[in-house]
Order: sequence, then C-alpha cells, then structure tokens
Amino acid sequence: MSICLYNGTLLSGFAVMERCAVLIEEGQIADVFSQKRFEQKKFSPSTKVYDVEGAYIAPGFIDTHIHGFKGHGTEDGSTEAMLAMSKDLADYGVTSFNPTLYSSVEENFMKDIKAVTDAMGQEQGANIMGMHLEGPFVSPDKVGVQKPETIHKVDLELMERLWTASQGKIVNMTVAPEIKGMRELALFCLKKGIVLQAGHTNATYENMVEGMQAGILHSTHLFNAMSQMHHRNPGAVGAVLIHPEMACEIIADGIHVHPDLLKLLRRDKPADKIVLVTDALRPTEQTQGTLLANKEEVVFEGGCFHRKEDGVIAGSALTMIRGVKNLVEFGIPLEDAVRCASTNPAQIMHYDKKGQIIPGYDGDITVFDKHFNVLMTIIGGDIKKNII
Repeated sequence: MSICLYNGTLLSGFAVMERCAVLIEEGQIADVFSQKRFEQKKFSPSTKVYDVEGAYIAPGFIDTHIHGFKGHGTEDGSTEAMLAMSKDLADYGVTSFNPTLYSSVEENFMKDIKAVTDAMGQEQGANIMGMHLEGPFVSPDKVGVQKPETIHKVDLELMERLWTASQGKIVNMTVAPEIKGMRELALFCLKKGIVLQAGHTNATYENMVEGMQAGILHSTHLFNAMSQMHHRNPGAVGAVLIHPEMACEIIADGIHVHPDLLKLLRRDKPADKIVLVTDALRPTEQTQGTLLANKEEVVFEGGCFHRKEDGVIAGSALTMIRGVKNLVEFGIPLEDAVRCASTNPAQIMHYDKKGQIIPGYDGDITVFDKHFNVLMTIIGGDIKKNII
C-alpha cells in the first residue's frame, strides 16, 4: 500500500519544512517533496492520499523507558499485556518502544523477559524493539520504589542467564557505575550491543568518569534517583551535565524535573543527547479498576503516581505526545522537542532507519495538530490510527 500525506509541516528530525508532502511505499519513506511538486505529481490509483490540513508530520515517537500503559504492564509477565501496550501506544503516536522491566527475583525476571520476547513479531501497534532492564545491578541507596531485595551485586553468570532468556533482545540496561565489578559487566554488555545507562546510582564524579571510559554513555531519568551535584563532588548529575558525550533521559512531566532545569539542560547539552521518555507506569491512562504499579497499589495525585502505602512518588503518568507538548510549553522549540522523542532515541539505541523522515527510512510517522492531538499514526507503512 502507498500513502501520501500532503499540506503538512514536516518535522523531519533535522529540519522544518512548510507545505510539504511525504510519500510512503512498501513500508518505507519513498519521497519527501514540496506542495508544488505534489500538485504536479501523478499517483497510482492504489495510493491513499490524505490532506493533513497544516498539521505536523513527524517521525514516530520512540519510548525507550516505559513500564506500562492503560492497565497493562511489564510486571504482568504476560505476552498479552505487551501486545495490549503495543496497540494502545499507537493511539498516542508511539511507533516503537522498549518495555522496561523492574528488578525482580530471578524466577519472575525470567517470566517477564519471556513475555516480551514472545510478543515481538506479533504486535498490532507500536513495534517492540527489545527490552530495557532497569536493574538489577543498581545502588541499594538509590532504589526508588524498586524492591531492595531484588537488587544484586554484579553477577556475570546471572547476566548471562538474563541475556540467554531474552534471546538477545535486551537493548538497554540501567546500571550503577560505582558497583564493584561494573567494568566487567560493562564490557560484557557492550559486546552484546546493550546500551548502558547510569541510573539508580550513588556514584561519585570519579565513578561516573570511570563508567564512561567503560562505555556507559547514557543515563536514566536524569536528576532522579542519582547522586546530585555538589561543588566538591559533581556526582552523577554533574558528570552528565559536564561531559557532552553523555546522553540522558528526561521525564518532561514538570514534576520529576523542574521545567527551568530543562532550559539549563538544553543550553548545556548537545541537542542530540537528550531523550524524552515517559517512564510511564501500568495505570497510565487507565480509567477504571485498581491502580497497580510493580504489584503495589498507587494513587494519582499532583500529576503523577504515588505509592499508596507511604506517598513516595512511584512514577510518571506521562504520554509521549504530552511530553512533547510540555517541552514546548517549557520553552523548547517544537523541532527540538520532536527530535528528543524520535530522532535522538533512534540514534542512541542504534535503531537504523528510524527516527527521521528521509527516503529509505522506515515509514513510521506521527501526525499531530497544533493542539497536540494525534491525528494519524503510521507504522511500517500501515495506518494504525487515523482521525483525519
């Protein structure tokens, strides 16, 4: 099937083009051209042509850190839950995602990993690119709402078992650079092509630099669950801000990170090193039933989820389209906000042919209007949502 979108504003991932058209053929971007050329072009009768009426045509959003959505989560240990997430996320402009697994006891970890691997290839919505392991090799001093008993010292035999169970589908992994044996773990992961992220860490600045030398060049939800900046020890936060080679996730809900810090981040970090993530929990956008996250009851207050037991922030209720909107409201140019949601995660995760709208790339596109309503989601050239 061929699809042509015209009369749109293209946010290609590296440029903005007014009054533009995009042609998708055989699941890939076939051409990008001006409105004038569109009016002169002849299409085959089988081509579906859509006037987007000035809406934005952007690369599909890629969420590399998400735990759940609409009552389904990675802790369910269920392939059906992963497929439900895939279908629901497409309605919100997400075309690819990395289901993110909490640290867990090994038996449950293996069950959760199997659920993700079994779902891959069966998706009816957003593509599952692989999984993100948020632990278990993190700091016991920065567990957040993860369960302390699931945190491990570096154990290469355990890591080998997790990798084997995933059938090579672990894409990214959150680790604490200061943990003994981390260099050996980092070398193992880098050989497997796993992107390592510093997070849930109490690292000193020197620990972070050592981690970077071992290939830990990305970071998990910057500013949250990590050692803060001090004038005598810049810590994990300082290391990420100081070193331009370090990339970082950001949760742009205005709660996890103060909006003005995002202005600082954009000023100090290279534009291609900031990745918008949701870190969304299972009850995000859930409208009925008990709200559970990591098998604990949570409540929605003040724009995010809190653990009911003690009120500790449990995680985000963000969606990718809302995150893009928030970034713009916080003062980030729209084209940069979209880049954080699509181009940057694709490049950092080494997803070739994703995250940009140029010929030869995958036909993954999100169309949204000036009010940030998702109008159309196209994944691999197939229309998954269309309200145009």
